Amino acid sequence: MLFPRRQSVEEASPLPSKESPSIAQFRRRIDEIDAQVVDLLNQRARVVVEIGALKRRSSARIYDPLREGEVLRRACELSQGPLPDGALRAIFREIMSACIALEHPLKVAYLGPQSTFTHLAAHARFGSSVEYIPNRDIVGIFRAVASGAANLGVVPVENSIDGGVTDTLDAFMSYTVQICSELLMEVHHCLMAPGHDTVIERIYSKPQVFAQCGRWLSEHYPDAELISVSSTARACEVARQEPKAAAIAHSAAATTYGLTVVHKNIEDVAHNVTRFVVLGKEACPPGDRNKTSLVLSVAHRAGALVEALEAFRADGINLTRIESRPSKRSPWEYYFFVDVEGHQEDPPVRHAIEHVRKACNYLQVLGSYPIADTTVSIE
Repeated sequence: MLFPRRQSVEEASPLPSKESPSIAQFRRRIDEIDAQVVDLLNQRARVVVEIGALKRRSSARIYDPLREGEVLRRACELSQGPLPDGALRAIFREIMSACIALEHPLKVAYLGPQSTFTHLAAHARFGSSVEYIPNRDIVGIFRAVASGAANLGVVPVENSIDGGVTDTLDAFMSYTVQICSELLMEVHHCLMAPGHDTVIERIYSKPQVFAQCGRWLSEHYPDAELISVSSTARACEVARQEPKAAAIAHSAAATTYGLTVVHKNIEDVAHNVTRFVVLGKEACPPGDRNKTSLVLSVAHRAGALVEALEAFRADGINLTRIESRPSKRSPWEYYFFVDVEGHQEDPPVRHAIEHVRKACNYLQVLGSYPIADTTVSIE
């Protein structure tokens, strides 16, 4: 990426020294700076097009989360203000999105329809210039990526209040995909309705959302019928067509579906964060700080899981998450989803996985990818 020499505002266009600058003079200076910005953006885009040609000739991966992370960190490190880091990241995210579209058209599958939390997370990661493909359910996202109908997919994997997203965990057992990166996003729920009428008899949303807002709902709408649907956006579609109905979704959905926000931030715990992962077909190379996700099963006997995981302790590998799911093949047979620090190509992690595999009936590495270093907040 090209970063120009820092130019002071005074260098861009000197002002008369004997009088205070007018708004018109400031605007002329902004116009001059904007012209430089446009020229530099196009210079950057031309370089990206050349990189894209090299990637196509060498069959290199188009989506490179390591490089994107480097660009965002470097932009923030170079900045001396007054723009906050969050604003810089948003700007550079859109720049990279536009450049990726020039390099190679990118299709990203998400849980639709528009303005679901998954859609917002995907947009935060890939910007406005990629093609978004809505899916009716999480399995559809896995299917789209596995079949090549989408280059990438974004799915929720766990929530800080409600735990693992079971539909996502179960889908990993049916489709061969790789986790390429992760995204942490603050989740704020709003109750919204077709009008300002607070007489609400039915509330639509996802089961996970009801779980995250259960205490608030019991206090404010104890008699309302809670009706589960496939997504928060689908809840908005239904609620806008029914009298005395409401939906729980992100505030952005109210604008999309013409609803009025009746109550904001109704989640029971203020620090409500959902972890999303990006699915693809290609493995991510090692970076500075990585995480590896895997799924395994062990014999149904006392101590089998402890024996399997002992290799991680022996090699000094930190386990950051473990969660079980029924196999749905035999009664009381479980799969265990495990996250560890490090990349599967790191010698200690590779050594530990080899030993764990010997103690398991089944083990599959779901991917190694960069650890998310920031939490996205979408207003």
